[in-house]
Amino acid sequence: MSQHNIEDDIEELAGGEFERTPVPKSRLKGWKSFIGMYAGEHAAGTEFMIGPLFLTAGVSAFDLIIGLLIGNLLAVLSWRFLTAEIAVKNRLTLYFQLEKVCGKKLVTGYNLANGILFCFLAGSMITVSATAVGIPFDMPMPKLTDTMPNGSTWVVIVILIGAVISIIAAKGYDVVTKAANWMSPVIVVAFIACGVVALSQLGVSSFSDFWNIWGEGSDPFPGQIKFTFWHVVIWSWFANGAMHIGMSDLSVFRFAKKAKAGWTTAAGMYVGHYMAWIAAALLYAVYLKSPEAQAFLSNGEAPPVAPGPLANNAIGIFGIIAVVLAGWTTANPTIYRAGLAFQAILPKLSTAKVTILAGTVATIAGLFPAFAMKLLGFVALYGFILAPFGAILVFEHFFHKKAGIVKNYAEVAKLSFNKSVFWAWAISFGLFYFISVQFDVFLSFVTLPAWLLCGVLFLVLSKYFQKR
Repeated sequence: MSQHNIEDDIEELAGGEFERTPVPKSRLKGWKSFIGMYAGEHAAGTEFMIGPLFLTAGVSAFDLIIGLLIGNLLAVLSWRFLTAEIAVKNRLTLYFQLEKVCGKKLVTGYNLANGILFCFLAGSMITVSATAVGIPFDMPMPKLTDTMPNGSTWVVIVILIGAVISIIAAKGYDVVTKAANWMSPVIVVAFIACGVVALSQLGVSSFSDFWNIWGEGSDPFPGQIKFTFWHVVIWSWFANGAMHIGMSDLSVFRFAKKAKAGWTTAAGMYVGHYMAWIAAALLYAVYLKSPEAQAFLSNGEAPPVAPGPLANNAIGIFGIIAVVLAGWTTANPTIYRAGLAFQAILPKLSTAKVTILAGTVATIAGLFPAFAMKLLGFVALYGFILAPFGAILVFEHFFHKKAGIVKNYAEVAKLSFNKSVFWAWAISFGLFYFISVQFDVFLSFVTLPAWLLCGVLFLVLSKYFQKR
């Protein structure tokens, strides 16, 4: 994900050591170790998909450019003042910390959900790479509305890519990080190149020309929802909700010397989730002017978002390579992490075996373009399901004394299933998921209320159950 060596260590450690003990002082890393990692991880395959999807949501220039500025800042602040803060105090992985609070049985459920969602995310990246590999074979690209595989060529290409990615991920984190270290700078350069070329193809010569690409916004494409300023802000804040307010990145920041290392996430947010999203949106803006895209629109259909052809159109073969690598650098560590989550459930299986299992699930998911084409919605769901677990750790960390509850209660009371955690999550998830479905509220809008409610309920229920 980054420059060499120092970051290799972090990632290797995040995957392979001190799983059940605090990180010792001798192994702590300075902030530089985290910058490359975050820049690499967040300028990747998902970016090629998300940028264009903003355009299909009919977003305006102000909403996109200023909304992303603010949403990404809120994400950085969440990492700095919540995740890094708690990580540096306890220096434990998310899984071990959750186990102390929730109990072993409950953490198994969390791991299963986490592993499966990781597999779906990796699957959507295999889809992204397949759109590039399919170009020389004249493969028909999946449409925005496609849910099923659209032909035998697609199936063969996805299975081959999935197999290669899974085998590399199964070789362990060393190989995964070496591959990513080498690829990240190439991908970042490709995003910049795509953006610059797209601007010239769009005839942009001034800032106002650039602004007018989105202008006042438009109606969303058929089958897509309309994004406003608040959709952009809240969605970009919680796109990594599972990592920051959901505390997944405790596993990474437990190696930081100081909580200030949390600021390094800005490298990921402003290179990847700002520059790269806008660059990818520009590629799609170019494509929308083509006769092929216009034909789709005049039929009342949304033109396909296929990152391979979009990047190929801008920078040729380099674009195709960049899309394959970008899908790869996201899918690889994601499959590896999914494997770790499954290993916590199936400890008898070797890391290589669980990683292959995760890769198989991801490849099957990759056959169905729906995961990639509905990535905005999927990422919102992912954060919404996992983030409230982070609230339990945050509220316990900051308020356990005020609330008068025992910290790490499952560990102290030798519980394998902490009811207060389960009910806090189930009630907040159930209530806000119902509100989202019943009143057609965008899922990211209810992530924060669900997170806050879960934290508060956890304190109230803990007080009640612990008294008994």
